[in-house]
Amino acid sequence: MAESMQAKKGRAARILARLAKAYPTAGIELRFSTPLELLTATILSAQCTDERVNAVTEKLFTRYRRAADFADARPAALEKEIHSTGFFKAKARSLMGMGRALVERHGGQVPRTVEELVALPGVGRKTANVVLGNAFGVPAIAVDTHVTRLSQRLGFTRKDDAEDIHDDLCALIPRAKWIQATHLLIVHGRRTCFARKPACPGCPVLALCPWPGKTK
Repeated sequence: MAESMQAKKGRAARILARLAKAYPTAGIELRFSTPLELLTATILSAQCTDERVNAVTEKLFTRYRRAADFADARPAALEKEIHSTGFFKAKARSLMGMGRALVERHGGQVPRTVEELVALPGVGRKTANVVLGNAFGVPAIAVDTHVTRLSQRLGFTRKDDAEDIHDDLCALIPRAKWIQATHLLIVHGRRTCFARKPACPGCPVLALCPWPGKTK
């Protein structure tokens, strides 16, 4: 018998409560002090670990403090500074384009709506929601590879498209918990529910997980 929406919401709430107990310090691991720094770090984090991004931005943020600094950057210099994050040419183009767009459209400030954020070069829905949730405290769910994998395994969605997964999660989880839910799913994916060989025997939500591929 298919799980009703009400039952799924109740199970999701219990899962998130258990994850919150298991990971009481769950939160964003990218280091930043301003919305612009978080936007920059999130762009750099594509196909790169947060640890590597943090190592790069520690120096980068001393040289690029304003949107105008990215807008006026020399491509070769910026590429060299972010080289170790991978895809450095594309990321440099995104950062410079983002800087120009912020200067031209928003007075150099990072906007606070998803519509304005996704209109910036290099910014998709995930990046926009990371910034909204963590820089501005606006309820948002950021769907990355961990959130996608866990949402499917936990039976929160049957979708594969990130936008569809986002919509399913928003319908399932109370709006006030969207930011925390994102952090909890990501940290659980990083520490326990691995892509290739999840550590199911020690999982805090094992009894609530319907995934048939559990490891023993």
